[in-house]
Amino acid sequence: MTLVQLRHLVSLASTGSFTRSARETFVTQPALSRSIQALEEELGQPLFDRVGHRAELTNFGREIVRRARQLLIDADELVTCGGRTADGRAGTLRVGLGSSPAAMLMAPILQLAAKHKPTLRVGVSHGDSNQLAMGLRSRDLDALVVEVRSLEPATDLHVETLVQMQGAFLCRPGHPLTRVRGTIGFDALARYPLASTLLDDDIARSMIELYGPQAHPDHCLSLQSNDLASLVKVARESDVVMLGIPRAAPDLVVLPVKPMLPGAARFGLVTLAGRTEAPAMPLLREVLRNALGDFGGSAADEDS
Repeated sequence: MTLVQLRHLVSLASTGSFTRSARETFVTQPALSRSIQALEEELGQPLFDRVGHRAELTNFGREIVRRARQLLIDADELVTCGGRTADGRAGTLRVGLGSSPAAMLMAPILQLAAKHKPTLRVGVSHGDSNQLAMGLRSRDLDALVVEVRSLEPATDLHVETLVQMQGAFLCRPGHPLTRVRGTIGFDALARYPLASTLLDDDIARSMIELYGPQAHPDHCLSLQSNDLASLVKVARESDVVMLGIPRAAPDLVVLPVKPMLPGAARFGLVTLAGRTEAPAMPLLREVLRNALGDFGGSAADEDS
């Protein structure tokens, strides 16, 4: 039994004429007759009574036609769904976000679901980069956006560098440090609670080289959490000074600390190397371009 045979059946049930149905289905009349006969033989009962020049459905035929129409509707919907999924307008997209990317990208990515409702389902989670990588490997996630340096190097991960962003010391408007004229040294910062997401060894080493042993994260940080949104909220409502990406907390003030923090955060889009991407990935890349601006820094692809 094939879909073509079912289309022949439904057409003949509608017209009652082999001649007209052959014309509608673009086959010869003998070919249509053979198709219906083969279907009747497979089902084991007649589908039509030949009454003069008309083909009238038997009782069994009427039940089969009812089911055939539903099968054809379902088949057509599968084709339509396949087309939508192929261009990313349907299906599922599951994205893992590191702490800083989550602060900037959570809402724009979730808006994908609202824009393409109800055909596209979007799930977003955030956490430690290497834990998210485990979710990517187990196929619980389709892609990650993380700080590349926080990710353990691995040959099975494909990393596209999206943008580089300079880190800074941030505080609320009206903070006492905003009234200091000129540049601010680390000693002045250390008079206030310092907060940060978990820092990698390279950043910790650079801070010690720039500001001395007192800048070791284990000594100088009062608050550490990968929940960046909570750290930003604390900084807005207290005299906490936060080490972070200004783009992730645009309402906070960038303090003119000298010397400046070295390097910059590199945000990357991470997928499984050599694996077929989720169809909605082009939509995700469009969201990332819009949210982060033109890809900055070294935008060349690399394997990490």
